[in-house]
Amino acid sequence: MKVLIFRTLAASFLALAFAVVAIAQEGKGTVITIDGLKSVTPAEWKEEPPSNKMRYAQFVLPKVEGDAKDGEIVIFKGLGGSGKANIDRWKEQFSTNDGGKLGEKDFKITEIKVAGKPTLYLDVKGAYKYKAAPFDPNSKTVLMENSRLLAVHVDANDIYHIKFTGPAKTVEKYRDGFEKWLANFK
Repeated sequence: MKVLIFRTLAASFLALAFAVVAIAQEGKGTVITIDGLKSVTPAEWKEEPPSNKMRYAQFVLPKVEGDAKDGEIVIFKGLGGSGKANIDRWKEQFSTNDGGKLGEKDFKITEIKVAGKPTLYLDVKGAYKYKAAPFDPNSKTVLMENSRLLAVHVDANDIYHIKFTGPAKTVEKYRDGFEKWLANFK
């Protein structure tokens, strides 16, 4: 009888311990490593398996009320090009909401540090020229008005491109967390 009580108590204790660990882990983000430096994503970023081999990691950020789509953060590792060339290419993925060419007021480029490296940071607003297969010339372009892109080109031991795209209101909701995450690589 004592053995049965002991086993029941032990099993209950283990179940409680696992429940506490599960609750403690709930709400934590994902650890991303750049050049051996790590930063934990905000908990509300929902990690997904990368949708193709070019993607190192990807996350969905739930849309805000009134937006039709969620935001998406994609991290690419090992792609080429200079910071300036990539920033220029990313700007070309946008137009004004009426389809015109972007003006100086539609984007901002700043230099920040990510993982201790000087990094170009692009903030662009307008209509996103979305292509499901961006390098396929036959892929149809869909103009997604009132969109925003926050993107960095990190020139570390590997080159990292981190792109946050989505409806402008959704991107704005998560912008502070995105910028803090970039600044927290240690």
